[in-house]
Amino acid sequence: MAKDEKTRDDARFRHDSLQDRKTIKTLIDAISKGLAKGELSLSDEDGEIVLTPEGLLTLRIRAERNDGHCKVDFRVSWTERDADLQEKSAPKVKSRG
Repeated sequence: MAKDEKTRDDARFRHDSLQDRKTIKTLIDAISKGLAKGELSLSDEDGEIVLTPEGLLTLRIRAERNDGHCKVDFRVSWTERDADLQEKSAPKVKSRG
């Protein structure tokens, strides 16, 4: 695929740390504001990434409790290349009967 003006360089940001509930709420609030504004900037001492969510976004929420260990995962995803989504035609469906 040819690189066009809308293609962005690949980048990755990952951060793991222990924080208290208040700090985590502050971070989630900042992510919420970034989503509303259309620009998310995430950084730590190891790196930075700036994302620009727009259009329709996919939200996935998972929660589990297993042997006293609890976890909630939030995932928000989107594509920066709308043309890639438009290239696929609708599936063909046939009924048999």
